[in-house]
Amino acid sequence: MVNKAVFLDRDGVINHDPDDYTYLLSETTILPGIIEFAKKVQEKGYLLIVITNQGGVNKGRYTKSDVEAVNDFIQSEFNKSGVSIEEFFYCPHHNALQACLCRKPDSLLIERGLYKYNVDPKKSYFIGDKWRDVECGEKAGVKGIKIDVNVISDSLIDLIA
Repeated sequence: MVNKAVFLDRDGVINHDPDDYTYLLSETTILPGIIEFAKKVQEKGYLLIVITNQGGVNKGRYTKSDVEAVNDFIQSEFNKSGVSIEEFFYCPHHNALQACLCRKPDSLLIERGLYKYNVDPKKSYFIGDKWRDVECGEKAGVKGIKIDVNVISDSLIDLIA
């Protein structure tokens, strides 16, 4: 069975982005409206998959365990409302220190999600707060939607067919 998906950036779309790295659970805040949006997306038959750059790992600011703890917290908060995120794909590299193919705007992570979950890119979306998110989606054949950082508008669901 071929699936459709909404790919979400993490920081600034799911949780508040303080314009610095988000890695402490004590500072991780789920944005108002995102869980309700995600629930509506799943009701429309879409899988939810997170694609996020976490270059602070490569810079030594935090660890992969820190990233996974924040991801687990987000998953738990979504699960409380009956919403499931299929998977979190993240790039631990930073382009100032190490070249890679997984850091957005490159599309390796989204391509992994497309393949692993048998997703039709033409029926899917990537929602992000930066142009590199839109570019990443479009490189993989997925429609990119740019939103303002830390703002989930009620009309966002209208952009998802």
